[in-house]
Amino acid sequence: MKNRTTTSGKAPVAVAPAPFSDTQAFLADLQTQFDGLSRQLKTIARHVEMHRDRLALDGVQATAEACGVQPSAVVRFAKHFGFSGYSELQALFRADAERQLAPNRGYQERIRGLIVPGAQTLAVGQLAREVIERSVDSLQALQRQLPDERFEAGVDLMVQAPAIWLAASRRAFPVGAYLAYALQHTGKPVHWLNGLGAMQQLEMRALRPGDVMLAVSFAPYAQETLELAQAALARGAHLLAITDSQLSPLAAQASVVLVAQDGATFGFRSLTSTMALAQSLFLGMAYRLELAYEAPAATD
Repeated sequence: MKNRTTTSGKAPVAVAPAPFSDTQAFLADLQTQFDGLSRQLKTIARHVEMHRDRLALDGVQATAEACGVQPSAVVRFAKHFGFSGYSELQALFRADAERQLAPNRGYQERIRGLIVPGAQTLAVGQLAREVIERSVDSLQALQRQLPDERFEAGVDLMVQAPAIWLAASRRAFPVGAYLAYALQHTGKPVHWLNGLGAMQQLEMRALRPGDVMLAVSFAPYAQETLELAQAALARGAHLLAITDSQLSPLAAQASVVLVAQDGATFGFRSLTSTMALAQSLFLGMAYRLELAYEAPAATD
């Protein structure tokens, strides 16, 4: 890409081109470089990857506070990836937001005004609407950002697996419960490692190479889920991860990573988009299996 030029007085001034054409190109480079970043820059990288919509709105101070670092660290992060500073990094995400955000995406501005000193107490009906609206936003984001080929690869893993193992703890526990119920209808052996009696490691003795471990976890990531995923990989299983970031600990060794970033209201995160993704996986798998099913020939 050629440098742009502007004029200031008599001499033209060269303006360096933006280092990335769009946010997807930047995020791909971020994922490639992630392991080599310092601990502080990794913290910023995770925030940027998981909260890209906020980056279009938040200034450098707000972003630094959300990451628990100094503003200078955020600027250093931007310069590490070739931006002139935070403003140029933000401009990349702002341009993407202008193209993609729905007209009703003013949540960030509205929610910040709901809780202020001396403000009127929030009505519970209004709270419910905020929860629902944020859930709708997360579903719209999932609809925009879920790659068809990656979703199909996840379904393929499950269809081809001799058995499916589920690891989903803490906030992800309801997702595991749903999948354990729904996948029973596919005829596949399904093992839900729900931690009852702390027997999950012993239960995994039955896991065989070629099985699929479907692990679900979100920041701050349940340690028990991470340990089960590692144990499954050590036994030769394929890892299918449902998580909130391509930079999550589950993503590094997963055969397929499906990202769902649920909305939060006053710090309480829903499971709306994650449950929609889990249900879609079940339906996709059931559909594939029914297509492969051959009805027995009629007999006299």
